[in-house]
Amino acid sequence: MTQVFDCADNTRRQEAVAAAAAAVKSGRLVVMPTDTVYGLGADAFDSNAVASLLAAKGRGRDMPVGVLVGSWHTIEGLVYTVPHAARELIRAFWPGALSLVVRQAPSLQWDLGDARGTVMLRMPMHPVAIELLRETGPMAVSSANISGRPAATTAEEAQRQLGDLVQVYLDAGPSQEQAASTIVDLTGAEPRLLREGPVSAQAIADVLGIEVAALTA
Repeated sequence: MTQVFDCADNTRRQEAVAAAAAAVKSGRLVVMPTDTVYGLGADAFDSNAVASLLAAKGRGRDMPVGVLVGSWHTIEGLVYTVPHAARELIRAFWPGALSLVVRQAPSLQWDLGDARGTVMLRMPMHPVAIELLRETGPMAVSSANISGRPAATTAEEAQRQLGDLVQVYLDAGPSQEQAASTIVDLTGAEPRLLREGPVSAQAIADVLGIEVAALTA
């Protein structure tokens, strides 16, 4: 049965996070608030749960799912090596609306889609998301919407699209940024901007000490 929790109610917030964590650990889907848009999440290490996430969105394996983490240190065990550029960007923008595409650790036993040895990582700046991630560990998370439709910026919008495919909805009011995260690819010889969002290309270029043209080429 689908459950909806009001996370603005502090007396229920702990219960809400516990219910969502239990759902994730049992292979079910949850909708969670983040600082950008609402996310549809599953256990990153449960391939069946990730497949259910893709199916719920109507999305193919050619669009792999990103991973949210609850701390800076978590990424050390998820990547082959943390590039210098990644460390600089993490220091400047995490937690926040910046996703980084890096080479994943070869030993990882997960299936996020056809990611070709890479993974997109982000640490969100939202207290409910962080509390949940610290209970569950890394989660596979995509925007809470049917593929091709607008990303949900409220729990109500997410529920209208995803309905009872989701076991737990965590409602923390409208998303702060109302836009998907900026994405930077760090798997090549030079950083490359894949999508500009709340963190601007200029801000990223300033941190890395490069020209915006080099980032967007």
